[in-house]
Amino acid sequence: MSELYAVRRGRLRDRCAAAGSAASLVSRPANVRYLAGGAPPGAVLLLGPDEDVLICPGTSVPDPGEGRPDDRLRITVLPAPGGDTVVAAARTAAAAGAESLAVEETHLTVARHRALGSVAPRLRLGDLSGAVEQLRIVKDEEEIASLRIAAEITDQALGELLESILVGRTERHLALELERRLVDHGADGTAFPTSVATGPNAGLGRHRPSDRRVEEGDFLSVCLGANYRGYRCEIGRTFVIGTTPADWQIELYEVVFAAQRAGREALVPGAEYREVDRAARHVLAAAGHGEGLAPKTGHGVGLEIEEDPQLAPAAMGKLDACVPVTVEPGVHLPGRGGVRIDDTLVVRPDADGGPELLTITTKELLAL
Repeated sequence: MSELYAVRRGRLRDRCAAAGSAASLVSRPANVRYLAGGAPPGAVLLLGPDEDVLICPGTSVPDPGEGRPDDRLRITVLPAPGGDTVVAAARTAAAAGAESLAVEETHLTVARHRALGSVAPRLRLGDLSGAVEQLRIVKDEEEIASLRIAAEITDQALGELLESILVGRTERHLALELERRLVDHGADGTAFPTSVATGPNAGLGRHRPSDRRVEEGDFLSVCLGANYRGYRCEIGRTFVIGTTPADWQIELYEVVFAAQRAGREALVPGAEYREVDRAARHVLAAAGHGEGLAPKTGHGVGLEIEEDPQLAPAAMGKLDACVPVTVEPGVHLPGRGGVRIDDTLVVRPDADGGPELLTITTKELLAL
């Protein structure tokens, strides 16, 4: 694994050198982990002209869930208390003779950016401009393996919940139970706050669970995901509680299911991001549900639950193989409820069988 992280850092170093920066400072936590293998909270990574240094605050406590740092890195721990890792990195770069330093401007506060200029006034500051995020879009097979396990854990947790009695239980109770089951099956934690929505709340994106109790005849929509070794997946399903679905529920479900299938089938290397969104959105609009749709149909996943690419109407770019994304169309009818269907998939060429579906819980409209 050390070689893997060294290769990643080498790719970033080459990009920075081409842009005229002799050194770069990575401060966004997911990016630090991607390049360093792991780091305690607050750590930053300096890719210097001579060596790479992981600079950690002295007050931080290592968290096994945050990964183990690459043993090829020099690790510097600041005295506790006090000391800013970003400022320490700038001093280190200046002392090593760097004349320029590329930083993640969108992650640094104004105060920290000013501090860089004050401690190393001769250091010319540049912007990494999302360079690490671009490197992270295409995943290697080690990363995909972690996502695959995260999806297996998530499917297990959801499957067990579906076998239990749901009527009379609250959204909040069900969400807490799902999160417990994720950890019981080996997750390091949740990928994002679990959403459970019933009745008129069903189908709302990222609904915050309430004390509403599940009633017979309700739509029940759930959205959850596991965090496994830092990699996060997402699944969303909708069911009917305790009775045969009503005609309007069947009709709405079939429309959303068709939209989700269209989006999944559009996931081929070379497809434009916005074309994937359009494939799903067109189905919903043709059925009269074009108003009030979510701003995007899906997004990339990895060390963060929502990362590039964005599958949205105005998104620019094309899919590559080995890019994991979600496809998650939904429709919500105010006062009645709605349907969301969400899968995590990996883009694969047709020669390899097409998109790899990671979340495999049934998408049949079950009456629980």
